[in-house]
Amino acid sequence: MILRLAIGSLLARVLTVGMTVLAIALSVALFLGVEKVRTGAKASFADTISGTDLIVGARSGSVQLLLYSVFRIGNATNNVTWESYQDIANRPEVDWIVPIALGDSHQQFRVMGTTAEFFTRYKYRQGRALTMQDGVVMADLYDTVVGADVAATLGYGVGDPIVVAHGLASFTKHKDQPFRVSGILNKTGTPVDRTVITSMEAIEAIHVDWKNGGQVPGKSTPIDEIRKMDLTPKAVTAALVGVESPLQTFALQRAINEYRQEPLLAVLPGVALQELWAIVSIAETALLGVSAMVVVTALIGMMATIFSSLNERRREMAIFRAMGARPTTILGLLVLEAVLTAAAGAVLGLGLLYVGLAIAQPFVDSAFGLWLPIEAPSLREFGVLVVVVLAGALVSLVPALRAYRLSLADGMMVRT
Repeated sequence: MILRLAIGSLLARVLTVGMTVLAIALSVALFLGVEKVRTGAKASFADTISGTDLIVGARSGSVQLLLYSVFRIGNATNNVTWESYQDIANRPEVDWIVPIALGDSHQQFRVMGTTAEFFTRYKYRQGRALTMQDGVVMADLYDTVVGADVAATLGYGVGDPIVVAHGLASFTKHKDQPFRVSGILNKTGTPVDRTVITSMEAIEAIHVDWKNGGQVPGKSTPIDEIRKMDLTPKAVTAALVGVESPLQTFALQRAINEYRQEPLLAVLPGVALQELWAIVSIAETALLGVSAMVVVTALIGMMATIFSSLNERRREMAIFRAMGARPTTILGLLVLEAVLTAAAGAVLGLGLLYVGLAIAQPFVDSAFGLWLPIEAPSLREFGVLVVVVLAGALVSLVPALRAYRLSLADGMMVRT
């Protein structure tokens, strides 16, 4: 009986109630959308590198090593000598190892020297491999492969020339040894998109006439002579390592961290990513807090709507009382109306969220490399909906208690 009365009352005020439901729905969709983006960003963040068991570099901090080797942020405190790199590569636990050489740049994009094996060993988003949008992997000494963002920003195509600058913010360029774009990678949503990739030998080649961070005055070795030189690297910035068996990972990590020839550090990418995420989690918490306040604002708006309708419904309540309704029935009616309104808003908000995800998912993925999975609502999301409904019932108690205290005489009183 009371349910039918509550539904009838809501339908009689369909415009006002509809606006309240929409406000709650939008706030719930915003809150759950932020949660989806947060979890999607965290997953994409963690999926920046996968399939790599260890990252090796000069001894520093695990987060710093991760930042400069994977995210191209910051610089290494030191390099790893080629001899130490070879020692690690020759260990029986190592299945594969890919060197990385950083330090130069091109138009504010980082230049990374590596081997052709990088294109098969580097994986992202739970095992996806790098693929070519156009062209091929480096075949010549002065070939380079560019990421999707580099090509899009600078308008590069296969065959276009590239001149690498020395250092990250240097006006000194290696103009005497220009590169050629041999390939363009498909977008991955990882730092690879913003990287210019060359061979390790090419990094050595462009620094043949350089010493102590500067070019030797008056020295310019012809390219033909450089091609004939032994361009074996002298050092690497970091290395990505895959082990023969997962059981050997920690033993290899300990051996590298205790390496006596020079101070080295080996970190597990997943562990370092968790440490990095913990550092930036304060922004995530702040964003969730703002979204929660939007939901609270919508619920307070619903309470204000109920309050404003009380004066219009005083006679209605008085009639109910005159027909034998108890005060608790009046209170229950208003609370039930609020619960139905909040529930309708929560369900509509969930629907709006999934419609928005279906529309935005391909655009967000292509533009930002952020994958927003469309999955069945989780227990956490159902928990949010339940909390919204319960909060709706809670905020309705204030106007409901006021209606509860209205007397029959006050309700029937004619006001002038």
